[in-house]
Amino acid sequence: MIRCILIDANDTIILTDDVSRIQESGITRYFVDFNQPTDAEKQKLIEVFDFHPLAIEDCFHYLQRPKLEYYTEHSFFVLHALDEGTLTSREINLFASDRHLVSYHEQSSPEIDIVFEQCSRRLDKQETVDLVHKIMDKIVDGYFPIVHATEDELFALEERYRTRGNDRRLMEEIFELRARLLRISRTVMPMRDLLYRVVESKRLSIHPKKQAFFRDLYDHLLKLSEMIEYNRLMTSEFRDNFISLNSYRMNSIMKTLTIFTTIFMPLTFIAGIYGMNFEHMPELTTRYGYFVTLVAMGLLALGMILFFKKNRWFDE
Repeated sequence: MIRCILIDANDTIILTDDVSRIQESGITRYFVDFNQPTDAEKQKLIEVFDFHPLAIEDCFHYLQRPKLEYYTEHSFFVLHALDEGTLTSREINLFASDRHLVSYHEQSSPEIDIVFEQCSRRLDKQETVDLVHKIMDKIVDGYFPIVHATEDELFALEERYRTRGNDRRLMEEIFELRARLLRISRTVMPMRDLLYRVVESKRLSIHPKKQAFFRDLYDHLLKLSEMIEYNRLMTSEFRDNFISLNSYRMNSIMKTLTIFTTIFMPLTFIAGIYGMNFEHMPELTTRYGYFVTLVAMGLLALGMILFFKKNRWFDE
């Protein structure tokens, strides 16, 4: 679908789906949205507008990294919104100049819908840079609920971790949460870099007062980046603690088994000697040999236990 908001010389708002009307002589400004366009509507982007072919190619090749490109007659933005359900990126492309704003997206975009609805009621006093800021603002606002929900889930897992640190199912959830944070960061971090370039740009005609609004968006993205990084560090700490705890428990088990094995080795050796079926073994005919051997084996085991205790093997 293609939808257009046109402004004529009398500041009258005209809503239409005929994109060719932007070429009428009385039209001074316009906002055109290519919302999930068909192949025929995609062709309109090439035929009606005089955009750089590389920018148009970026629109048709989904999914580009968030970026800002400068061309002679317009600037080209690639923005990424986040789908709350799947945490996948939704690409939004903007062609912006002093006279127009053209948006192109092959997936539904609530952010564009909200801004377009607002502009359909009042566009005459808004510059293109204001519309770009509004779209970016809606995109960034959409990040916060996702990051906050992930953070709340991590805090809930932290409480469970304190009581059930060796729960394998808990660690699986932490690993899944870490993967989600990684998917979020793949969208938020490039958008942060893009906003930094917008704020520091000398080629975009942004009034210093309005530049403060973009700087505010950049600050929001910095905050989100710090939250994501902090949460990822927490999941890394949980993972490392889980591995260390399991290694410690495994070492404790191996130490216990080693102690028992060491105690029974000489006892097994003695039992093995007297289990041999040689005919001439004088100890076999001794009246109290069996009891003496058992006592000797018991004393040997007790002596080894005392030796291990003296060397604090049981305390480590």
